[in-house]
Amino acid sequence: MQRRTFLAGSLTTLTIGALYPATAAGATDAGLAAVDEDFLAVLTKANQTQIPLVLSTLQNPSDSVRNVARKARRLVSGYVWGKSSYYHDASLLAPLQWLVEQLAARQHEDGLYDVGNLHSPPDSSFAIQDVCMIYGLLDADDQAATLPQRAILEKVLKKAGPALAGGGVHTPNHRWEISAALARTHHLFPDRRYAARIDDWLDEGIDATPDGIYSERSSTYASEVTNHCLVTVAWLRDKPELLEYVERNLDATLYFIEPNGEVDTVASRRQDQNRIREVWWYLTQFRELALHTGDGRFSTVAKSIEQRGTGELGDFLAEVLERPEIAAVLPAAQPAPTDFVQHFPSQASARIRHGARTASVFGGTDFHDIPVISSGLSTNPTFFKLRNGAAILDSVRLSPVFFSTGHFRADGMRRVGPNTYKLSQEVKVPYHLPLPKRYRRSDGLYALTLDGRFYASMDFPHRPKQYRTLRTDVTIVELGNGWDLSFEFDGDETSYAIELCFRTGGTLAGVDALDASGNYQLSSGTGSYTVGSDRISFGPGNGATRVGMDPGERYTYLGGSLTPDGQRVYLTGRTPGRQVLQLRTS
Repeated sequence: MQRRTFLAGSLTTLTIGALYPATAAGATDAGLAAVDEDFLAVLTKANQTQIPLVLSTLQNPSDSVRNVARKARRLVSGYVWGKSSYYHDASLLAPLQWLVEQLAARQHEDGLYDVGNLHSPPDSSFAIQDVCMIYGLLDADDQAATLPQRAILEKVLKKAGPALAGGGVHTPNHRWEISAALARTHHLFPDRRYAARIDDWLDEGIDATPDGIYSERSSTYASEVTNHCLVTVAWLRDKPELLEYVERNLDATLYFIEPNGEVDTVASRRQDQNRIREVWWYLTQFRELALHTGDGRFSTVAKSIEQRGTGELGDFLAEVLERPEIAAVLPAAQPAPTDFVQHFPSQASARIRHGARTASVFGGTDFHDIPVISSGLSTNPTFFKLRNGAAILDSVRLSPVFFSTGHFRADGMRRVGPNTYKLSQEVKVPYHLPLPKRYRRSDGLYALTLDGRFYASMDFPHRPKQYRTLRTDVTIVELGNGWDLSFEFDGDETSYAIELCFRTGGTLAGVDALDASGNYQLSSGTGSYTVGSDRISFGPGNGATRVGMDPGERYTYLGGSLTPDGQRVYLTGRTPGRQVLQLRTS
């Protein structure tokens, strides 16, 4: 292995690799750059905190092979790093031996692992990337005491490589995860099959839109995985052109970062579309690209992650020991964007921020093109989010009582003015008339077909129909002191509920408790949600009638739920007509 590590301890300068211009990090001499000692100190301390936790939960039967590999990576990082209090600590060797033996024991004869999915090349690749790093660090450290562990790891890698080179994937980012694992394995144990498979995957093209969004639209899962993998392939396979995709994605990510370090995920097609995730996952990516491009905004984000100190920052120590150029002093910081209106056409969304006040407008679910609930589709019914400092309105949703068709999901988003957005949906529900005579069967056994909400043996496509229709337009306008959301309904008379879900931890006022499960109603006047000195007021209420949020027959048939976590306030009304929801931050 090319020994680019600085395992024994800190250096004053380090050699910058081919991906980085000598001037990118404030080089002191040609090809040399100063080391960011503060950055190393953060990672060292974080790793030293992780190691006791690894030892205390070493033989956890519920650990996946990915968890086993990550535990080994944490131990090895401390063992080989000269400035760690665990440097060459012999007490780590027996636990490390147990972990690497697990990596060998759990490996199938075909070289793959079960990680939820059986004999899974992509899931195995996540673990194999860690195994490659572990082996590489131990090899560079070159201690006789770790020869037994290295021998086992070498067998694991040589067994896994052909399986990864011949295996398949499920999702777009899996292609890049396998490619990165193969690039690492090829770097340690060259095999032309590995290089050829990487080129096959890359030849399909990178699934990135012009505005920097990968096809899975996941700000904190697919993006941070894809970026990391593309960077790995770029430096190991000499393909610096891949960094252009990473740069575009990180530029887009700047606009999804909340003031507290969370990342907006409302448009995601993956499991994070209803979860809270933080930007710490991106630490080394922002450092990499800051050094590569000289972009001081990326420096600012990287330093903010260090200063915030949340997340498993110790996991990055292995990457830095492997590639010390990541630890170079960053380009001079430039302000990351904090006052903007940014439109993302590829996912029909907008992000707006003015200091501590942020908002998201979203109309890009996949539901109108593919009307099913499935992994890999964007189905989140949240269409607006608002933050005023620590006062967080995690979602605004709307659900009409209309044949159990579920939540309002906009069919796109239009920016109709500098501060105005329009979301629309038209729902048509059929009543089916008798089949024309030419389609009738004497045995009554008709095709099982989709009505739009459910299936039945009714040959729905060939039946004439009568429709009931409900059209909903939501106009969202930013004002100097907040937002107005205008709801206009046209069509059949029915009821609806608007749901405001606030982050748990604040104080609600002006609302009536509906039950003990965090549900409230604003019947009249104005309510408020307060955290410390930060406040969001909302209203006016539009009546005391209670209307349940109907997630739709696709959910209720099997007892599914779309109830978000938090403190939920409901406003209700009747269609047709118009209602204005005023959200104020001052």
